[in-house]
Amino acid sequence: MTTPPAHRPADRGHRLSSGRQYELRSGRQHVALTEVGGALRDYLVDGRPLLDGYGPDEMCTGARGQSLIPWPNRVKDGRYEWDGRPLQLDLSEPDKGGAIHGLTRWRNWELLEQAEDSISFTYMLHACQGWPWVLECRLDYHLGDDGLSVRTTAVNRSAAPCPYGTGAHPYLSLGGPAIDSGLVRVPGRTYLPVDSAGIPTGRRPVEGTVYDLRELQQIGDRPVDVAYTDLIRGADGRARVTFAKPDRSAGVELWVDEAYPYLEIFTGDTLPQQDRRRTGLGVEPMTCAPDAFNSGEGLVTLRPGESHTGQWGISPSPVL
Repeated sequence: MTTPPAHRPADRGHRLSSGRQYELRSGRQHVALTEVGGALRDYLVDGRPLLDGYGPDEMCTGARGQSLIPWPNRVKDGRYEWDGRPLQLDLSEPDKGGAIHGLTRWRNWELLEQAEDSISFTYMLHACQGWPWVLECRLDYHLGDDGLSVRTTAVNRSAAPCPYGTGAHPYLSLGGPAIDSGLVRVPGRTYLPVDSAGIPTGRRPVEGTVYDLRELQQIGDRPVDVAYTDLIRGADGRARVTFAKPDRSAGVELWVDEAYPYLEIFTGDTLPQQDRRRTGLGVEPMTCAPDAFNSGEGLVTLRPGESHTGQWGISPSPVL
């Protein structure tokens, strides 16, 4: 590992929209990451994109490759109650009147250490509107023979317990202009239907619905934007989402460890950028359900000094 360079005087020239850019390389693999959000901007193997990402001088849209801390998905009306205290978050999704995807994805993360095939970022989330705690956050990215792994760690540095959840928001790509012809497999037995604001209204079995993707099949033109749970896992404890070309000649797989009991699948039909709709398949690992700050479903309570760690990853060659 190398130590980050000493701070240099500010350059008053052009700055990239997503801040400093970082690269990882291992064999045929190349990963691009950003200072803003400590985000995963791009991932290529032999020049083939595995992600529907964005350029180094573009602002991230649709939460592409961002980590979501201290909650993934949504908090209804931005309101919740903790230890008898009502709290109100800023409404970061004003069109739906809610708070979405946490508090750290637009912050500048600090480089902690870097090697050719790995990098670590850290960010101290201090108390702010609707969040009266301090959370020490860390992201560790590593490229290996089997692909990219991402470890997320949070430590409660407050004097009182706090609610916690985390997630990530990559969009998988087959390198084409649209996802419709791709084959997808999602290992969820149960899905969470939602209301018009994206808040779950219950739990339902996937069997007999358009959300049943347990067998590899063409995604087609179906719109999907729901969370799956009751995940089918392998002997290693991992649950895997597969996305492959129609002829099965190539594809990509996203896996999650047991810290992630939920997977949001998003076909991108509602993205405000019309030219980015259905160009990538959003596969979002989540440690808790949408609106967990209110429902409590999957929510973690971090006591003072306590930490939580979860790991997910992307493999370039899925098993079909």
